[in-house]
Amino acid sequence: MSLPPFDPETGRLPPGIHEVTWEEVVDRFGWNRRRRELLDGLTDAIALLVNAGCSRIWLNGSFVTAKEEPGDFDAIWDMQDVDLDQLDEIFFNFEDGRRAQKERFRGEFLPNVIEKGAVWTSSSFSSKREIPARRELLLWI
Repeated sequence: MSLPPFDPETGRLPPGIHEVTWEEVVDRFGWNRRRRELLDGLTDAIALLVNAGCSRIWLNGSFVTAKEEPGDFDAIWDMQDVDLDQLDEIFFNFEDGRRAQKERFRGEFLPNVIEKGAVWTSSSFSSKREIPARRELLLWI
């Protein structure tokens, strides 16, 4: 797998879903202290997701751009084959803008489900926000 370069004008990946390995994520997006802090939180969350049976997540937002200091990362986790009884309840805590997740992992996670009319998929993080072109990473874990 090989990630395409960032668009030099926008700093974003080209449209599409780009399959990546964890090593590619670390190599491509961990170039400074802030980004490594975000990767540390993502690593902790992935360990919990894997322990419960999760096999893939999608990453999106400013973390997967050329932005020097992204505020956090956005992730969607696939519920298929996940033992929800084994999964930390923080992955279902969406209160106050997912504040508990951001404090613990430095990013936010949503399950890939339909909830109260809002479709949370790998291409949307809220029913109120439209994303014109999908630019995201699919990480098999």
